[in-house]
Amino acid sequence: MLGVTFTWLVSRSAGVVAWALVVASCTWGILLATRALSRRGVRRPSPAWIFSLHRFLGGLTVAFTVIHVVAIVFDPFVSFSVVDVLVPFSSSWEPLAVAIGIVSLYLLLAIEITSLVRDRMSSRAWRSIHLLAYGLLALTTVHALAAGTDTTTLLPTALSVVLGCVVVFGAGLAWSVRREHTVPARMSPVPRVTVAPPRPRARSTARVGDRG
Repeated sequence: MLGVTFTWLVSRSAGVVAWALVVASCTWGILLATRALSRRGVRRPSPAWIFSLHRFLGGLTVAFTVIHVVAIVFDPFVSFSVVDVLVPFSSSWEPLAVAIGIVSLYLLLAIEITSLVRDRMSSRAWRSIHLLAYGLLALTTVHALAAGTDTTTLLPTALSVVLGCVVVFGAGLAWSVRREHTVPARMSPVPRVTVAPPRPRARSTARVGDRG
């Protein structure tokens, strides 16, 4: 394409890698949530390695997202300003697609920051924010398809990847719901039946000398 600069190529490449890392991180999260790695016959890695890999994927996603945003700011092809990449609907070029990307950026930062301070949050609050990762995957996919300048040539491949993501995450969600409804019922304790002890018999209080 005429007029494409090096910074534009860096931004596009970093954006694609960041999207792929979001897919990988969410897929790994599903494997952890469904405990598929702990099934019988599957050699389970150590918990420290599982947690470290999940955090490593999240950190790489943030790094490539920053490269994607910084490169697009310094690129003269579209002439984005700092405000254009931080404030939704401020860009004159594909405002909706860019706004979706900005919202995705803020979701990513919220997920990563709360993961770093997880020990200072309640489990319920952290889990509620962490579930936004699935929304992040959906938004980044829409952003890549809507804002990408090469999606017309890569449309069959992009649709195949999106369909594969839908199948993977649909299967993971179904597995999670199935475990939620079957495991508690199987592990529910049997109610105990308590029997009241017999009442002691009353002793006679009549004295020997008391006769009619």
